Amino acid sequence: MGDLKVFRVRGGRATEIPGTSVAVERDLQSLIEANMEAMLGIRFLATEYRTGRHRGRGRVDSLGLDESRTPVVIEYKRSRDQNVINQALSYLVWLRDHHHEFEQLVANRLGAEAAGPVDWSNPRVVCVAGEFTYHDTVAVEEIGRAVGSTWSLTGSSTTCSHCG
Repeated sequence: MGDLKVFRVRGGRATEIPGTSVAVERDLQSLIEANMEAMLGIRFLATEYRTGRHRGRGRVDSLGLDESRTPVVIEYKRSRDQNVINQALSYLVWLRDHHHEFEQLVANRLGAEAAGPVDWSNPRVVCVAGEFTYHDTVAVEEIGRAVGSTWSLTGSSTTCSHCG
């Protein structure tokens, strides 16, 4: 798939809105986090969330909860990065091992009523990068089938959604 284009429609006429790139990954992350529900249909929960000292340690760029009450891990890379898929997969493993911690985050951030039943049947991973390789898209399709998760890749030269 070629570049994803965005249009403004006024008076029945569509005009392309030229795309721009961000100089720093953190700028992209901040923009999406501030508009996550409008852009992705995901309620924002946390940024740079620490995953602990042991297995799967690191920082999840963003955590969210989608409209189906499904946990979402979001990772950002400004350009092509061979580790974005591996990194996101390790955070998915962490998420599956830490249901209680995630549910507590939901309760703290959205309120006890919103923390109700979280749907753990098909956690989502969203990777946002300037570009993905062919091998990234193949890996995501296979991971979605094998792990039973939903992965989305969004970049300037690739848009791939696979529902496992």
